[in-house]
Amino acid sequence: MHTTTFRDALREALVDEMRRDERVIVIGEDIGRPEEGVFKVTRGLEAEFGTERVRNTPISEAAIIGCAVGAAIAGLRPVAEIMFSGFMHLAMDQLCNHGAIMRYMSGGQVQVPLVVRVGYGIQNQSGAQHATVGISRLLNNPGVKVAIPSSPHDAKGLLKAAIRDNNPVVVFEHIDLYRSSGDIPEEDYVVPLGQAQVRRPGKDVTVIATGVIVGRALEAASTLAADGVEVEVVDPRTLVPFDRATILASVRKTGRVIIAEEGPKTGGEGAEIAAILAEEAFAELRTPIIRLACPDVPAPFSPVLERSVMTSSAQITAAVTRLLALGDRPGAYVA
Repeated sequence: MHTTTFRDALREALVDEMRRDERVIVIGEDIGRPEEGVFKVTRGLEAEFGTERVRNTPISEAAIIGCAVGAAIAGLRPVAEIMFSGFMHLAMDQLCNHGAIMRYMSGGQVQVPLVVRVGYGIQNQSGAQHATVGISRLLNNPGVKVAIPSSPHDAKGLLKAAIRDNNPVVVFEHIDLYRSSGDIPEEDYVVPLGQAQVRRPGKDVTVIATGVIVGRALEAASTLAADGVEVEVVDPRTLVPFDRATILASVRKTGRVIIAEEGPKTGGEGAEIAAILAEEAFAELRTPIIRLACPDVPAPFSPVLERSVMTSSAQITAAVTRLLALGDRPGAYVA
């Protein structure tokens, strides 16, 4: 094992896969020299692999994804970088109307092994255009897989799995996590797409969280443990494909569930997970489901207002306390 940052774990994945398979290329805005990436994930790649495989592009997200889709169809395995998730809107036509459906339209004859790396998150007073989430917008686009790493270990393992997959995979990387650190194995490994992980076992309440919210859920669980409350924290890691078995097993054990996310509440990932639980585990629920999410507003620029819309560990702690106070009352109202 060695300790590295989330940013460098992603870089290790790119280096490993580019050395393993010469078809892997990287394209995006300012990813090569001299900038080497706005978040420095692609630092040093151009020096090792050259400008044929590390391509700086114009400032056009539609062109980046359009080129990547074409390259994938032609036999390459492109990894495209979109700096901020808000700019994914500019590339949705290329990704969803072309890349995602080519395999279906061709009866499986055409594969599109494309990876899109996307920086996301409400962070650093970046304002409404640069502090977006946007994950849920891809859940209703068949043919696109969605991964959300929450640790350096999973950042490397999920990205490697995505690059080896023969379908379009969007990897959402929370910008606040780039500087976080953790241990990863020295040997080659992948984190399979569609395999959730129980980050902390517990018997009283299940908290389902993704990305940066996983760490906040673990903070809340540690706080509540001092009072004898055992919170189980489950990280889906990928939303498409979604590991229903692990989530359902946890919820059936605890009977109480909180779904914590960072994006707007309406139509969010929490809504879809809650629907699955209502359909498949309603009889095992001892209390109503609680969803914690950002209000339906653009991310504020003001530091005070920005903090007010973020899903925090304190909110998770309070939600767990509210659920436990209900006892076993499935029909009780939870504000």
